[in-house]
Amino acid sequence: MCPEEDRLTLRLLDEPYVVHHWAEFLLPRLTGEKSDDPQDRVLGVAGLRYSRERGGIRLHRPGMPTRILLTGFNPRWWERIADRLASDYGLLQSEPDWTPTERAAYTAAVSSPFEPPSLFSPLLRRIRATAGPSPFNGTDAWHAVGGSFRLETTDGPPCPELIRLLGDGPTGLGWKVDHKSCTCLCDHTHSGMGCTIDFLEPTTGQFVYYSNLKWNHTHSDRRSQSITDLNRLAFA
Repeated sequence: MCPEEDRLTLRLLDEPYVVHHWAEFLLPRLTGEKSDDPQDRVLGVAGLRYSRERGGIRLHRPGMPTRILLTGFNPRWWERIADRLASDYGLLQSEPDWTPTERAAYTAAVSSPFEPPSLFSPLLRRIRATAGPSPFNGTDAWHAVGGSFRLETTDGPPCPELIRLLGDGPTGLGWKVDHKSCTCLCDHTHSGMGCTIDFLEPTTGQFVYYSNLKWNHTHSDRRSQSITDLNRLAFA
Protein backbone atom coordinates (compact mmCIF):
# COMPACT_ATOMS: atom_id res chain seq x y z
CA MET A 1 0.00 0.00 0.00
CA CYS A 2 1.55 3.31 -1.11
CA PRO A 3 -0.16 6.55 -0.01
CA GLU A 4 0.12 9.62 -2.22
CA GLU A 5 -1.52 13.02 -1.98
CA ASP A 6 -4.41 12.16 -4.29
CA ARG A 7 -4.06 8.43 -4.84
CA LEU A 8 -4.03 5.32 -2.68
CA THR A 9 -2.57 2.12 -4.17
CA LEU A 10 -3.88 -1.16 -2.78
CA ARG A 11 -2.11 -4.40 -3.67
CA LEU A 12 -4.63 -7.25 -3.49
CA LEU A 13 -3.92 -10.92 -3.02
CA ASP A 14 -3.39 -12.46 -6.45
CA GLU A 15 -6.46 -14.73 -6.27
CA PRO A 16 -9.65 -14.38 -8.37
CA TYR A 17 -11.94 -14.94 -5.37
CA VAL A 18 -10.38 -11.92 -3.61
CA VAL A 19 -10.90 -9.72 -6.66
CA HIS A 20 -14.51 -10.95 -6.87
CA HIS A 21 -15.08 -10.04 -3.22
CA TRP A 22 -13.79 -6.48 -3.72
CA ALA A 23 -15.79 -5.91 -6.89
CA GLU A 24 -19.01 -7.27 -5.41
CA PHE A 25 -18.85 -5.11 -2.31
CA LEU A 26 -17.53 -1.90 -3.92
CA LEU A 27 -19.36 -1.47 -7.22
CA PRO A 28 -22.67 0.36 -6.69
CA ARG A 29 -26.12 -0.80 -7.73
CA LEU A 30 -29.66 0.03 -6.67
CA THR A 31 -31.37 -2.10 -4.06
CA GLY A 32 -34.92 -1.35 -5.19
CA GLU A 33 -35.94 -0.59 -1.59
CA LYS A 34 -38.42 2.20 -0.80
CA SER A 35 -36.65 3.08 2.44
CA ASP A 36 -36.73 6.63 3.80
CA ASP A 37 -32.97 6.37 4.31
CA PRO A 38 -31.20 7.06 0.98
CA GLN A 39 -28.29 4.87 2.07
CA ASP A 40 -30.57 1.82 2.01
CA ARG A 41 -31.25 2.37 -1.70
CA VAL A 42 -27.68 1.78 -2.87
CA LEU A 43 -25.43 -1.24 -2.37
CA GLY A 44 -21.72 -0.71 -2.75
CA VAL A 45 -19.97 2.67 -2.72
CA ALA A 46 -22.27 5.37 -4.06
CA GLY A 47 -20.80 7.17 -7.07
CA LEU A 48 -17.88 4.78 -7.50
CA ARG A 49 -16.73 4.06 -11.05
CA TYR A 50 -13.76 2.11 -12.40
CA SER A 51 -11.50 2.13 -15.42
CA ARG A 52 -8.51 0.11 -16.46
CA GLU A 53 -5.16 1.85 -16.43
CA ARG A 54 -1.51 0.92 -16.42
CA GLY A 55 -0.86 -1.11 -13.32
CA GLY A 56 -4.39 -2.19 -12.51
CA ILE A 57 -7.93 -0.95 -11.94
CA ARG A 58 -8.55 2.71 -11.15
CA LEU A 59 -11.45 3.54 -8.81
CA HIS A 60 -12.78 7.07 -8.70
CA ARG A 61 -15.89 9.18 -8.19
CA PRO A 62 -16.88 11.58 -10.99
CA GLY A 63 -15.91 15.13 -10.15
CA MET A 64 -13.63 14.15 -7.26
CA PRO A 65 -9.83 14.31 -7.59
CA THR A 66 -8.86 11.39 -5.38
CA ARG A 67 -8.59 7.86 -6.71
CA ILE A 68 -7.63 4.35 -5.66
CA LEU A 69 -5.51 2.00 -7.77
CA LEU A 70 -6.12 -1.73 -7.22
CA THR A 71 -3.08 -3.69 -8.34
CA GLY A 72 -1.31 -7.02 -7.86
CA PHE A 73 -3.67 -9.12 -10.01
CA ASN A 74 -4.71 -9.61 -13.63
CA PRO A 75 -7.08 -6.68 -14.39
CA ARG A 76 -8.98 -8.88 -16.84
CA TRP A 77 -10.29 -10.74 -13.80
CA TRP A 78 -11.92 -7.54 -12.53
CA GLU A 79 -13.47 -6.75 -15.91
CA ARG A 80 -14.83 -10.27 -16.32
CA ILE A 81 -16.25 -10.30 -12.80
CA ALA A 82 -17.75 -6.82 -13.21
CA ASP A 83 -19.42 -7.84 -16.48
CA ARG A 84 -21.05 -10.76 -14.71
CA LEU A 85 -22.16 -8.58 -11.79
CA ALA A 86 -23.59 -6.06 -14.24
CA SER A 87 -25.63 -8.83 -15.86
CA ASP A 88 -26.84 -10.19 -12.51
CA TYR A 89 -27.37 -6.98 -10.54
CA GLY A 90 -27.50 -4.04 -12.93
CA LEU A 91 -24.42 -2.10 -11.84
CA LEU A 92 -24.35 1.69 -12.18
CA GLN A 93 -20.93 1.55 -13.85
CA SER A 94 -22.35 2.62 -17.22
CA GLU A 95 -23.65 5.91 -15.77
CA PRO A 96 -21.13 8.65 -16.66
CA ASP A 97 -22.00 10.71 -13.60
CA TRP A 98 -23.59 10.30 -10.20
CA THR A 99 -27.20 9.20 -10.31
CA PRO A 100 -29.61 11.19 -8.08
CA THR A 101 -30.03 8.15 -5.83
CA GLU A 102 -26.27 7.82 -5.35
CA ARG A 103 -25.89 11.54 -4.64
CA ALA A 104 -28.62 11.35 -2.00
CA ALA A 105 -26.98 8.31 -0.40
CA TYR A 106 -23.59 10.02 -0.30
CA THR A 107 -25.03 13.22 1.17
CA ALA A 108 -26.82 11.24 3.86
CA ALA A 109 -23.63 9.35 4.72
CA VAL A 110 -21.35 12.38 5.10
CA SER A 111 -23.94 14.26 7.17
CA SER A 112 -24.68 11.32 9.47
CA PRO A 113 -24.00 12.05 13.17
CA PHE A 114 -22.55 8.53 13.41
CA GLU A 115 -19.98 9.05 10.69
CA PRO A 116 -16.39 9.42 11.95
CA PRO A 117 -14.63 10.59 8.77
CA SER A 118 -11.51 11.66 10.61
CA LEU A 119 -10.69 8.01 11.36
CA PHE A 120 -11.07 6.53 7.89
CA SER A 121 -8.17 7.81 5.81
CA PRO A 122 -5.37 7.65 8.40
CA LEU A 123 -6.35 4.15 9.42
CA LEU A 124 -6.71 2.91 5.84
CA ARG A 125 -3.27 4.26 4.96
CA ARG A 126 -1.76 2.16 7.74
CA ILE A 127 -3.93 -0.92 7.48
CA ARG A 128 -1.22 -3.04 5.83
CA ALA A 129 0.69 -2.85 9.08
CA THR A 130 -2.14 -4.69 10.84
CA ALA A 131 -0.89 -7.93 9.25
CA GLY A 132 1.04 -10.24 11.54
CA PRO A 133 3.48 -13.12 10.94
CA SER A 134 0.82 -15.70 10.00
CA PRO A 135 0.65 -16.77 6.31
CA PHE A 136 -3.06 -15.82 6.35
CA ASN A 137 -4.07 -12.40 7.58
CA GLY A 138 -7.31 -10.52 7.42
CA THR A 139 -8.48 -7.15 8.73
CA ASP A 140 -12.10 -6.01 9.06
CA ALA A 141 -13.18 -2.52 10.03
CA TRP A 142 -16.67 -1.19 10.64
CA HIS A 143 -18.65 1.39 12.60
CA ALA A 144 -19.37 0.76 16.25
CA VAL A 145 -22.24 2.16 18.30
CA GLY A 146 -22.05 5.89 19.02
CA GLY A 147 -19.90 6.99 16.09
CA SER A 148 -16.82 5.00 17.01
CA PHE A 149 -15.01 2.32 15.06
CA ARG A 150 -14.17 -1.37 15.37
CA LEU A 151 -11.01 -2.95 13.95
CA GLU A 152 -10.57 -6.73 13.95
CA THR A 153 -7.54 -8.70 12.78
CA THR A 154 -6.67 -12.36 12.49
CA ASP A 155 -3.15 -13.04 13.74
CA GLY A 156 -2.27 -9.36 13.80
CA PRO A 157 1.03 -7.75 14.81
CA PRO A 158 2.33 -7.63 18.39
CA CYS A 159 0.37 -5.03 20.35
CA PRO A 160 3.40 -2.82 21.13
CA GLU A 161 4.00 -2.41 17.37
CA LEU A 162 0.38 -1.47 16.71
CA ILE A 163 0.35 0.97 19.62
CA ARG A 164 3.44 2.74 18.25
CA LEU A 165 1.89 2.82 14.78
CA LEU A 166 -1.36 4.41 15.93
CA GLY A 167 -0.04 6.28 18.95
CA ASP A 168 3.17 8.24 19.48
CA GLY A 169 5.45 6.45 17.01
CA PRO A 170 7.31 8.21 14.17
CA THR A 171 4.29 7.87 11.86
CA GLY A 172 1.73 7.73 14.67
CA LEU A 173 -1.71 9.29 14.81
CA GLY A 174 -1.57 10.42 18.41
CA TRP A 175 -4.24 7.95 19.52
CA LYS A 176 -4.18 7.06 23.22
CA VAL A 177 -4.62 3.62 24.77
CA ASP A 178 -7.68 3.75 27.02
CA HIS A 179 -7.67 0.03 27.86
CA LYS A 180 -5.49 -2.94 26.91
CA SER A 181 -5.69 -6.69 27.42
CA CYS A 182 -3.32 -8.79 25.35
CA THR A 183 -1.53 -12.13 25.15
CA CYS A 184 1.30 -11.25 22.77
CA LEU A 185 4.79 -10.12 23.83
CA CYS A 186 3.90 -7.16 25.95
CA ASP A 187 4.92 -5.08 28.92
CA HIS A 188 2.85 -6.90 31.53
CA THR A 189 1.80 -10.42 32.54
CA HIS A 190 -1.53 -11.74 31.27
CA SER A 191 -3.54 -14.85 30.61
CA GLY A 192 -6.21 -15.96 28.14
CA MET A 193 -6.35 -15.84 24.35
CA GLY A 194 -6.59 -12.91 21.99
CA CYS A 195 -5.79 -9.23 22.39
CA THR A 196 -8.00 -6.17 22.76
CA ILE A 197 -7.04 -2.51 22.79
CA ASP A 198 -9.39 0.45 23.12
CA PHE A 199 -7.81 3.40 21.31
CA LEU A 200 -9.07 6.92 21.98
CA GLU A 201 -8.78 9.65 19.34
CA PRO A 202 -8.31 12.58 21.74
CA THR A 203 -9.40 15.46 19.50
CA THR A 204 -12.84 13.97 18.75
CA GLY A 205 -13.38 11.63 21.68
CA GLN A 206 -14.03 8.75 19.28
CA PHE A 207 -12.89 5.24 20.10
CA VAL A 208 -11.36 2.56 17.91
CA TYR A 209 -11.99 -0.83 19.48
CA TYR A 210 -9.30 -3.23 18.29
CA SER A 211 -9.30 -7.00 18.69
CA ASN A 212 -6.78 -9.57 17.49
CA LEU A 213 -8.37 -13.02 17.35
CA LYS A 214 -5.16 -15.04 16.85
CA TRP A 215 -6.77 -17.69 14.65
CA ASN A 216 -3.34 -19.18 13.85
CA HIS A 217 -4.17 -20.26 10.29
CA THR A 218 -1.68 -22.61 8.65
CA HIS A 219 -1.13 -23.88 5.13
CA SER A 220 -2.75 -27.26 4.52
CA ASP A 221 -4.13 -29.39 1.70
CA ARG A 222 -7.63 -28.57 2.90
CA ARG A 223 -6.90 -24.84 2.79
CA SER A 224 -5.45 -25.12 -0.71
CA GLN A 225 -8.56 -26.98 -1.91
CA SER A 226 -10.78 -24.29 -0.37
CA ILE A 227 -8.91 -21.59 -2.28
CA THR A 228 -9.26 -23.58 -5.50
CA ASP A 229 -13.01 -23.89 -4.95
CA LEU A 230 -13.38 -20.19 -4.19
CA ASN A 231 -11.49 -19.24 -7.35
CA ARG A 232 -13.68 -21.52 -9.43
CA LEU A 233 -16.83 -19.99 -7.97
CA ALA A 234 -15.51 -16.48 -8.69
CA PHE A 235 -15.80 -17.21 -12.42
CA ALA A 236 -18.75 -19.62 -12.30
